[in-house]
Amino acid sequence: MVFDALIFDLDGTLADTMPAHYVAWRATMEKYGISFDEDRFYALGGRPSDKIVELLSEEQGIALDPHTVAIEKEEAFLLEIGNVAPIEATVELVYEYRGRIPMAVATGAMRYVADLILGHIGLSNHFDVCVTSEDTTRHKPHPDVFLEAAKRLGVEPEHCRVYEDADLGVEAARRAGMEVVDVRNFFTPRRITV
Repeated sequence: MVFDALIFDLDGTLADTMPAHYVAWRATMEKYGISFDEDRFYALGGRPSDKIVELLSEEQGIALDPHTVAIEKEEAFLLEIGNVAPIEATVELVYEYRGRIPMAVATGAMRYVADLILGHIGLSNHFDVCVTSEDTTRHKPHPDVFLEAAKRLGVEPEHCRVYEDADLGVEAARRAGMEVVDVRNFFTPRRITV
C-alpha cells in the first residue's frame, strides 16, 4: 500500500444498497407523478437525495419540497435495508487496513442513513471519519466531500486512494487530486428492471 489513507463511498461501494434505493425512489416518486427510470437513477449516483428531488421536479414541472420528499424517500429506503448486503471485495479492504492506515467514508447520504447502513453491514466502528451530505454544501462531482474527509484524517489529498461506484464520485475524486478505484470494474449491482 503506497497511500496514506483510504476513502470509501458508501452506497454501491461498501454496501450493495443501490437496488434497495431504487425501489424506494420509484415508490416515492410515483406518488407524485414523477418518472425516474433505473438508468437515470444510476447516472445520478452520488448526488444527495434532496438535490435529486429538486432536479427531477424542475425537469418534470411538478413542484415539490425537496427536503420533505428526500426524507420520505429515505424512510422508504429504510424499509428495504434488510435487503442490503456488504460488498465483499471492498469490505475485505476495510478489514485488512483497519488500524494500519486512516480510513474514511465520504458519501452523499444523510448521516442517519449512513450510520444505519454501516451498522447493518457490521462496519459501524471501522472508520476514523464519516463525511456525509450535511458536512459540505457542494456535492459530487465537486471534490468537497473527499477533500473534507482527507482534511479530517489529516492526510494530503494526493496521498489518498478513493473507492467509488458512480461517475459523479469518480469525477469528484479526480478533482480532489486523489487516485480513484472504480468498483464497477469488479462489482455490478443487481438491477430491478430489465
